[in-house]
Amino acid sequence: MYDRIEKLKTEIHEFELTSVIDIENFRIKFLGTKNCLKELFTELKNIPVDQRKEVGQLLNSLKLLAEEKYTKNQQLHLGQDEIINDLDLTVPPEKNVLGSHHPLSLIRDRIISIFERIGFNTSEGPEIEDDWHNFSALNFAQEHPARDMQDTFFIEKGAREMVLRTHTSSVQVRVMESNKPPIRTISAGRVYRNEAISSRAHCFFHQIEGLYIDKGVSFADLKQTLLCFAKELFGTNAQIRMRPSYFPFTEPSAEVDISCSLCNQKGCTVCKHSGWLEIMGCGMVDPNVLNACGIDTKTYSGYAFGMGVERIAQLKYRVGDLRLYSENDVRFLKQFQAGV
Repeated sequence: MYDRIEKLKTEIHEFELTSVIDIENFRIKFLGTKNCLKELFTELKNIPVDQRKEVGQLLNSLKLLAEEKYTKNQQLHLGQDEIINDLDLTVPPEKNVLGSHHPLSLIRDRIISIFERIGFNTSEGPEIEDDWHNFSALNFAQEHPARDMQDTFFIEKGAREMVLRTHTSSVQVRVMESNKPPIRTISAGRVYRNEAISSRAHCFFHQIEGLYIDKGVSFADLKQTLLCFAKELFGTNAQIRMRPSYFPFTEPSAEVDISCSLCNQKGCTVCKHSGWLEIMGCGMVDPNVLNACGIDTKTYSGYAFGMGVERIAQLKYRVGDLRLYSENDVRFLKQFQAGV
């Protein structure tokens, strides 16, 4: 026992502490939870009674020696470290860099919140759809020329031929199939078209479509709803106009234009000197669509509308190139940190 104590004493004296790592290794070996001195203290009970007091004092002095050396060198090292790092604790911390919402997310959430305040709920559906929900239930006959209007991505899923949905109208079909009128819902999501990518078109984009079905719904209800939406999003001076159009799933159908806020309808290059900008399509739900979804057309009628989120964001933020939305250019995205 005496020889072991002397050996450890020599090790403590000769242990070189020239770095933080050396000091930590010294602490672990001589002062840690499983240090080598503990083993000697454990064996103290096996020492003869007449020697136990003396050995105990030697062990305590050995432990004290290790603690003094550790404390002294730790303080010396901390003093040197402060000089080397030259820390100025009065310097304010660096400001956290916050991210920003994507402009499409800002516009989508803004549009949804406007319609939610006037009684619409939200609904979602799959992006991979079957022919029924994407075409047939929406009055697209198998040989209907309107099918050529949709540049569709066809995919195979098992033995079935599926498509990447070309519009979120497929979500409205699912809502009508699973719910009884009155129905007042909007569906937002990504849609796909097989188009060449350019500043004005992309192979995927985002849509928000609305549907209202109840007793006595008229075209006047549709116009008032869209006017309310335009004033909420573009300002109280905004006006809309409707032009006759064609969609397979609505009759009558219309294109909706909004007064150009960039030139106050005086004419500019953005509105092509017309004073108006196209923002969406709309119309009364075709009775064939209601019948396909099991809704009694003698009792109920409804309207539907749909808009491209990218188109609305272009008008709101004056973005000239659709590709900017999906290129993840930080310089472009940082402009939207303040929100809508």
